[in-house]
Parts: sequence; C-alpha cells; structure tokens
Amino acid sequence: MYTHEIESFLEEDLGYNDISCKLVPDHNVEAIIFTKEDCTLAGVDVAISFFDYFGIEYSTDYSNGDRLSKNDVIFTLKGSSLSILRTERLVLNFLGHLCGIATNTSRCVDIVRSYSDKTKIACTRKTTPGLRKYEKMAVIAGGGDPHRFNLTDSVMIKDNHVKMMGVEAAIKSAKEKAGFTQKIDVEVESPADALVAAKAGADIIMLDNMDPENIVKTVDYLKSSSISEHIIIEVSGGINMDNLEEYAKTGVDIISMGSLIHRSQWIDVSLEIVKVQE
Repeated sequence: MYTHEIESFLEEDLGYNDISCKLVPDHNVEAIIFTKEDCTLAGVDVAISFFDYFGIEYSTDYSNGDRLSKNDVIFTLKGSSLSILRTERLVLNFLGHLCGIATNTSRCVDIVRSYSDKTKIACTRKTTPGLRKYEKMAVIAGGGDPHRFNLTDSVMIKDNHVKMMGVEAAIKSAKEKAGFTQKIDVEVESPADALVAAKAGADIIMLDNMDPENIVKTVDYLKSSSISEHIIIEVSGGINMDNLEEYAKTGVDIISMGSLIHRSQWIDVSLEIVKVQE
C-alpha cells in the first residue's frame, strides 16, 4: 500500500480532532488481533502497511490464503497505545472485508474442485470503487482468479458492443486495435453467436446468462464444429454459491462470479490489548 493511500484512509477515519484515542495516556502496550470465526485469511500485507507506517512491531505465523479457526491470533502487536488505537479500526475493517471475500472464494473453489480440476473460479469488475486491487487480491488469497483488473488488461466485447456492431465487426475492430498481449473475450448468448465469435478469432468465449443445460449444449456444439483448442470457454451471469454446483458440472474453463465480492460477508475480527507497560 502506498503512503498516500494510507494517509487518505487515515484522514477519513481520524478526522481533525481525535479525542477518543488521545483521552488515555500513551503507554507501550501489547495487543493481539484474532478472528472470532473460521475463515480464509486475506489482507495481511495491508495490515502490515499500517503497522509499518505507525512504527508498530508485529509478528504473525500466517500468510494470505491460510485457513484459520475461531480464536486464532493473526497478529501480535507491540507499540504505542495511541498508534495501535488509531490504526485499529482501519486494520480490522480491511481484514474483516478481505477475509470475507477470501472465505467466500475458497468455499466456491472447494465446490468446483469436487467436480472439475481444470475449472477456475474468477471474480469480475463488480468491486468497491477505490478498493478493487485489495478485493481482487483477496480473491487470489481464496484460490480464485482476479480476471482483469481494469479495461486495459484485455478486450471484452459485451452485449452492448455486439448490439451496436455485431459480433464479427466488433472482433475485427478489437483485433486491429489491441496489442499482441491482449486477449479478446466475447460475450455471447446463443450457440450460433458463440461459433461466429470462435471463427472470427476470439480468444475467450463467454456464455452469458445461460443455464447449465444450454451451456453443455453450446460447448458440445462448438466442439463438434472443430473450434481452435486454444479458445477458453467462460460462463458468467447470476452464478452464486447456491447454484454453483450445477455450473461446475458443465466442465467449462472459467466460471466468473461477481458474487465472490459483492455477496461476501465480513469476518468478525477483533483487537484486544493484553498488556500495558507503565
């Protein structure tokens, strides 16, 4: 985390007249941060950025992606009570939010792995503005794929592009404008358009808002049409933990889920001062 980001978050949280943290004497203290529920850990690096900024000593036995049990101690801290109190809520907010995403992701990954070793779970750009990189790193900690971080990473031709240009024209334009490292991902809603996209040179074909039965039919149709083996088949749209099992059974390459982030629940993480040095 960059210094200007840390200071921006602090400016929002501390305000201009922080009395609550200053009303007690500033002592050297020891504190712990622990989880109150089972979770997959994410946000360790973010928390460390705040500790380093405030000169707080820390130790941890865990890394992002580790699976923790209720009451496991994530960090042991030593330092100024004022500094620890000032960083407390920011660190806990990040850990709670990011661990929630990682935990949700790891549960989804476990579901898919019981049906397919090749299928990857990916998130989308449905992220909180200003927090995207942290949220996507939490998906990685949970065993998922971050998909593209921004519009530059790859060229995604979505339904609105197709409505204005058609599949073939949109792909042709993308191939003319894209760099050689940028893949072209085309969103389609029918087997016919999927085949058109494949023949026009798409690298990734996203089957959007298709039910599992139609996904299987479309994949079979594409294979029977002898599409290039390098083409990645992705599915997306309305997929969540409740229906993920049925999509996992289709054996597609990528299952993209906005719900990895926007439907995750925070993990209850707490900080407790355990020793005060006079």
